[in-house]
Amino acid sequence: MYERFYQLAANPFELTPNPRYLLLTPTHREALSALEFGISTGKGVTLLIGEAGTGKTTLLRRALAIKLVNGTAKGADCIYINNPTLTAADLMERLALDFRISDTGSKTSFLRRLEEELAGRRAAGRKTALVVDEAQSLPDPLLEELRLLTNIESDEAKLLPLVLAGQPELAERLNDHRFRQFKQRIVLRCELKPLSLQETATYIFGRVKLAGGNGATLFTRDAVMAIWVASGGIPRTISVLCDNALVAGFALQRRPVGLEIIDEVCRDLDLALDASERAGSPRGAVHPIDAANRWPRSAR
Repeated sequence: MYERFYQLAANPFELTPNPRYLLLTPTHREALSALEFGISTGKGVTLLIGEAGTGKTTLLRRALAIKLVNGTAKGADCIYINNPTLTAADLMERLALDFRISDTGSKTSFLRRLEEELAGRRAAGRKTALVVDEAQSLPDPLLEELRLLTNIESDEAKLLPLVLAGQPELAERLNDHRFRQFKQRIVLRCELKPLSLQETATYIFGRVKLAGGNGATLFTRDAVMAIWVASGGIPRTISVLCDNALVAGFALQRRPVGLEIIDEVCRDLDLALDASERAGSPRGAVHPIDAANRWPRSAR
């Protein structure tokens, strides 16, 4: 809609979890390394925690990407489940389909055939992993089924390592005494945090650059700072604010987008902040006035 006006080749703030637009902050790099390590080395359970909108799904898709190195797959064959509100029977059916196990018969028979399939893959040098997104919504019985699946192992490694990605309530839930056996199986844990002011500027300008534009000509410095405060540093909210601000700027034929447009968008999205609130810092982040002295070079 506004791409031509702002001289963009694409919409830089689409909400789809496109790994191309992933901003790798130090925290994101650490989490990505943990995910790749957990999947490739056959660890037990890897846990990825982050508030809604911090980029967990995008990071998972980046970790699951299989690259060919000298004709050999580097990575793992991953079963990705993004709707965890399943029954145990639904999960077994999904695994049977993905592993092409037909005529499963009883659950005991299915688990035996699954173990044989996984052992065969491992012997052939193929690694397999089960990845569950939105894991905070897992029913208790399904969480127990997943724990039991992690018991499938050889002498050297887990044959079906598990990755759970979910919001902070998942971590709180696993602290419950009922899930102590599950928690003991967590060998890697990583957490995504909201972006700082510098990271927010890098996120905005980086996405604009990937879309063929120049962030410095699209948003003023005050606008970026207001976006950071109003969004709390949550990437999804940052994208929503930026996208709406560019729509409003296009309607007004105004560029770059300034503080007035951000204020209007915040009111429309029920994220309005008064002057005293804007002077504060989201979620304990560095104060904007202090952060201005460390503004990213790319944002100046």
